[in-house]
Amino acid sequence: MMKLIGVRLLLATFLLGFSASQIRADDRWIGFEGGEGPGKGKHVVLISGDEEYRSEEALPQLAKILSKHHGFKTTVLFAIDPATGEINPNQGDNIPGLEALKTADLMIIATRFRHLPDDQMKYIADYVEAGKPVIGLRTATHAFNGGGNYARYSNGSNVEGWKGGFGKQVLGEQWVNHHGHHGKEGTRGIVVAGQEQNPILRGIDKGSVFGPTDVYTVVIDDVSKSCTPLLLGEVTETLESTSKGVVGKKNDPMMPVAWTRMYKSPSGKEARVFCTTMGAATDLEAEGTRRLVINAVYWALGMQDQIPEKSNVAIVGEFKPTKFGFNGFIKGKKPADYAR
Repeated sequence: MMKLIGVRLLLATFLLGFSASQIRADDRWIGFEGGEGPGKGKHVVLISGDEEYRSEEALPQLAKILSKHHGFKTTVLFAIDPATGEINPNQGDNIPGLEALKTADLMIIATRFRHLPDDQMKYIADYVEAGKPVIGLRTATHAFNGGGNYARYSNGSNVEGWKGGFGKQVLGEQWVNHHGHHGKEGTRGIVVAGQEQNPILRGIDKGSVFGPTDVYTVVIDDVSKSCTPLLLGEVTETLESTSKGVVGKKNDPMMPVAWTRMYKSPSGKEARVFCTTMGAATDLEAEGTRRLVINAVYWALGMQDQIPEKSNVAIVGEFKPTKFGFNGFIKGKKPADYAR
């Protein structure tokens, strides 16, 4: 009987360690305290806010995986309609809770053309310009499109020292174009020759990084030359993971779809940056794609030696991502709905 009680207490402790942090129905963000694991004591802030690729569904799942399986404390932020408190990816000027970045060890961002007010952008700029690590997913290459005191962060910026904006200067690339046929051709990650032993790729089976979203164009210039490509994007004939690669110029040469770089901040401090032009909610159905991002979290935090041979990326709870597309988000959802 005593052994049974002990087992139940241990189980209860584990579950409490992962429980959502006192989430209320009207809260405008969600958080998970995490439990035991290599990430214990580290705080990861995940910022969603794109109209097309369902980052409001992808990032809560990543946060749960990081908290439950790896011990990280996580906070997930959303584009919120201030009148209703509901998640609305079309609300481009409001992401409450960005002050969480003041205690963040890592920022994961998956926004698209946000035009945030200065009082919100300040938290992002303070974090980035302090030289702290960043992970950018999919549309983060064109994360912002605003003015004000932070116009330098806008996609395509011409501000001195910030040409191309946040995407180009911090992540290594801005928005250019679709390289694959959007909505028709998918992406399969192909390991760059010489990167097979990179810790971010540890435990990733050949062909397991896949997404039904298409490859983005990447322009090779002085900024991109500072990047280290890890995966190239093979354009596939269909959106199915078993699809063959298309024949022709789209795959000759292939575009980089995941890379690392060092960003030197205005403070003079260098920060680790990982970017992938994959990362839509539907992309995360592939185990290899999830493992790529989770491994990158360890690397970005300087914890690459702690990346397991096969990191645990099992789905937590229910995850049935909505197909990408404009105005395709699930209406009426509040952040608490993604805490379950």
